[in-house]
Amino acid sequence: MTTRPIKRTCVAGAGAIGSLFAGHLASVAESTVLTRRTEHAARLNERGLRVSGKSERQAKVLASTDPAELGDVDLVIIATKASAVEETAQSLAGHFPNALVMTVQNGLGCEAVVAEYGDWPIISAVTFMSGNRHSDVHVEYELDTATWMGPWARRPADYAQVQAAAALIEAAGLKAQPFPDLLPAQWSKLIFNAAVNSIAAVSGLPHVKAFAACDQLQDLGHVVRAMMDEGKAVAAALGIALYEDPWEMNVEATSHGSTGSEEYAHAPSMLEDVRARRPTEIDWITGAIVRAARQAGVPVPVSETLYRLVKAREASWRLEQRNH
Repeated sequence: MTTRPIKRTCVAGAGAIGSLFAGHLASVAESTVLTRRTEHAARLNERGLRVSGKSERQAKVLASTDPAELGDVDLVIIATKASAVEETAQSLAGHFPNALVMTVQNGLGCEAVVAEYGDWPIISAVTFMSGNRHSDVHVEYELDTATWMGPWARRPADYAQVQAAAALIEAAGLKAQPFPDLLPAQWSKLIFNAAVNSIAAVSGLPHVKAFAACDQLQDLGHVVRAMMDEGKAVAAALGIALYEDPWEMNVEATSHGSTGSEEYAHAPSMLEDVRARRPTEIDWITGAIVRAARQAGVPVPVSETLYRLVKAREASWRLEQRNH
């Protein structure tokens, strides 16, 4: 089949990851942004989007809270948190009939949610890049690692389309890697994320070298490794051969330097949610492993404990709100 050129893109969700995509894609395509807040869209239209850190650029974007105002696009990247995917997909229903849709969320299951609201071919993706959104119009690019992409099995984009989207992202100055089957890579990231996010949320620590330390009895790396070993056992029971070892991914990530800092100390999204007392993505990430483990008959006591502790943390905020 002939692959339609990707000339116009829409990023839905302009947090740190969405802003990094939109700010870079503006150099190779017409870049539009679907925001939740009217004032956010107005600032982007007036001032553009600044990217600093690993790359420096000032991007011109077209932003709106209404998809109808953005015109037709060839590629939609849904870069919201997993908990906001359904609301976003609902807002996209009836729009962008010729587009590919790419989901870039932590955890599992967002593609199925999107598929309920349109007939778009779907690209599954997971990203390792990270950034810090300083304002509505400024994002700092911190960790310049890849986005992994592949056709979603239940309604796949053609692999040539996945390759074209990856090539566009690469041409824009970001890193992307296409896979004919994303599941091994997706599970590698899921296991990594479940441990790092859950433990950061409970401990209050950003993702620092302590997450990879196992020399002393008190070292946090013992818990990280135990969780990752449980996730690997679940993947093995499901017949999924992991693309990368999550523990090695953890060691590598904590050894990376961060812009403006001597030590890599990225705050995982779940830690940011806990600090802000927002609902976390625990059900989509660690919860996905716990549910899969139960179906496969694999014991995951450490993962279950961290899952329940984060859920309890969320419940404590609701209790406080009721008592005030």
